[in-house]
Amino acid sequence: MKIEEIDAINFKNDNVENVREKVVKDETITLTINGNISRSLSAIEDSLKEFAVGYLFNENMVKSLDDIKKIEIDGPQINVEIDDTLLKTNETVLCSDSAGGWRSKIKDVNPVESDFQVNVHELIDRIEELKNNAEIWQATGGTHVAGIVYDGQFVVKEDVSRHVAVDKVIGYGILNNFDLKNSYVIYSGRMPADMVIKMTRAGVPILASNAAPANSGYNIAKKGNITLVGFLRGQRCNIYNNQNRVIFD
Repeated sequence: MKIEEIDAINFKNDNVENVREKVVKDETITLTINGNISRSLSAIEDSLKEFAVGYLFNENMVKSLDDIKKIEIDGPQINVEIDDTLLKTNETVLCSDSAGGWRSKIKDVNPVESDFQVNVHELIDRIEELKNNAEIWQATGGTHVAGIVYDGQFVVKEDVSRHVAVDKVIGYGILNNFDLKNSYVIYSGRMPADMVIKMTRAGVPILASNAAPANSGYNIAKKGNITLVGFLRGQRCNIYNNQNRVIFD
């Protein structure tokens, strides 16, 4: 079960009552790489194979599915084996996501080469569809939501971590042979450097969100040739970098 109920006191319009409130059930998930590098994080125990694949690609530890020799999942434990020659240092793994100081370690950014375009009205429709497909968020308000769009397919994943949610949708795309350079990711949350670098490493040319980019994300997007679409809600949005990828008609 991804949702549990807990006791709470509700205050509304000067009325106080005891209620049973739905909350998302998160677990401590441990990812172990080649038996000796481990990372523990809070996440929903769901779509863990997709998460593992997305994480390995987004952390620049593998270049193709052939580099992943094994993925074993036992409850909240994920054990993977990858080509040892692709591992850099333990620091690569342990300082991932938004851990302190990680942004300063981003030195080399390979630009994404893609002529993919999307209509602005499709983006507006997709952000509404993203919200409508966020079942756990609708019930609890306790998750981030991410979706990947490719060739008419739209796959949505949720998690308590926005990084894990994005890892899951990118991992899904890789496992299901999506052409990531002709795809885009849409999600709930800010767009700082540590999120935008995931797009460059996966080769996804467009990242759209209902929130704003941080300056660090904007700078990485320029280096990585990524189009950022922020404040996507209602009938409005801002397009940052490579505006030619968004069509207005």
